[in-house]
Amino acid sequence: MHTARLTLDPAFTIGEVNPRLFGSFVEHLGRCVYTGVFEPGHPSADEAGLRTDVLDLVRELGVTAIRYPGGNFVSGYKWEDSVGPAEDRPRRLDLAWRSTETNRFGLSEYIAFLRKIGPQAEPMMAVNLGTRGVAEALELQEYANHPSGTTLAEQRIAHGDKDPFGIRLWCLGNEMDGPWQTGHKTAEEYGRLAAETARAMRQIDPTVELVACGSSSQSMPTFADWEAKVLAETYDLVDYISLHAYYEPQDGDVDSFLASAVDMESFIENVVATCDHIGAKLKSKKKINLSFDEWNVWYISGWHAIENSGARDWAEAPRLLEDNYSVMDAVVFGSLLIALLRHADRVTVACLAQLVNVIAPILTEPGGPAWRQTTFFPFAQASKHGRGTVLDVRVDSPTYTTAKYGEADLLHATAVRADDGTVTVFAVNRSRTEALPLHIGLTGLDLTSVVEHSVLADADPDARNTLADPERVAPHPAEGTVLADGALTATLEPLSWNVIRLA
Repeated sequence: MHTARLTLDPAFTIGEVNPRLFGSFVEHLGRCVYTGVFEPGHPSADEAGLRTDVLDLVRELGVTAIRYPGGNFVSGYKWEDSVGPAEDRPRRLDLAWRSTETNRFGLSEYIAFLRKIGPQAEPMMAVNLGTRGVAEALELQEYANHPSGTTLAEQRIAHGDKDPFGIRLWCLGNEMDGPWQTGHKTAEEYGRLAAETARAMRQIDPTVELVACGSSSQSMPTFADWEAKVLAETYDLVDYISLHAYYEPQDGDVDSFLASAVDMESFIENVVATCDHIGAKLKSKKKINLSFDEWNVWYISGWHAIENSGARDWAEAPRLLEDNYSVMDAVVFGSLLIALLRHADRVTVACLAQLVNVIAPILTEPGGPAWRQTTFFPFAQASKHGRGTVLDVRVDSPTYTTAKYGEADLLHATAVRADDGTVTVFAVNRSRTEALPLHIGLTGLDLTSVVEHSVLADADPDARNTLADPERVAPHPAEGTVLADGALTATLEPLSWNVIRLA
């Protein structure tokens, strides 16, 4: 195998990593909330019914902004149902996931959950622009954020929350381009409604940060045209436009699946181009940033089989979308993280969908344990060590052929320089069969030692962590990684996620 090469130089950078890049997502879907983060009566539950074993794992994962309450769920959401005494809250049919929503976990519980995670956990609240509109968004904003002295602020205080929730980051609906969305709209309809909502919310608080709905995927027939039309209405009123993308092997095409980040990077770059085109047309100096607020590996074809079977029956918190991830999935997942970091100059918010049980890095059993999926480890390592300035990494790599993306690099990599001068390289070897020699030239960096070379790989690429064997897969140290004479040499195991820390 030919050696893959790259050079790190502090003079060439992409941009600063926004902590919000390591966000996640809690939706009222399946068991994400009920028996996920919230399970009164569980042996580990605190006085508020939150599972402390899950809280410990969430802190270890290192998530920051947490988007809530959806997702498709939000397009039928009545925020008023989720406040006040839990025993008085109404039960509702959730059309998005054909489930019954009890509303026992609501807005106050969400804020309490974030506060117990720690100060790094920031609310990212979505408003319903599917079945509702401007008035309801304003009422929610006033209830959540106004200190006191109005009916809605006093209602929050009477419900036991004296202090405002301080929600700064708001999503103006969810996936409104999708025909599956309750209240689906055309780009013109949504753009106008989003602009009206944004303008009104800024009348209450000019400093709010607002996310307009972009395309639900790059494969949508309206992609790019949707973004252009929405931004033509909202450009001066919003701060971000959203992107959503999920990946799975299709028709057994594993080689293309391993190169999923090729599509993610293309998606990001195409949305940036569209944003900047509209900015140029409007003669604006403002830059719209990207909120990649749903991303993951998701075996969505399996979900469609359930969805089309007619088997769902309005159950409470049914087991939905509980994908159990393999080592191969974790390597692709890590590559998606690399793609986000490589575009940190414009992707300043990102939310892993979702946090617990539902296509998530954490799994739980009702009344039982919680454990880490294989995808837990790349996210936790990236959140911990991926803070600082992303270096502009240009890879010279052997390639392989994929059916969907043509020639793809076997090496996918980026590097982040922390404020103290240390550097962390994140690298994926996409080859399923061969180790990949790696040579990294170090220019202008005062680095003298390898602190760690951690690898997530396994002789069985289908290995995964389960209830029966929750610690089957974990990162292990690599051997033979050397820093000498201004260069680092290493060997990346086949099908592997690698974290190389240099000081």
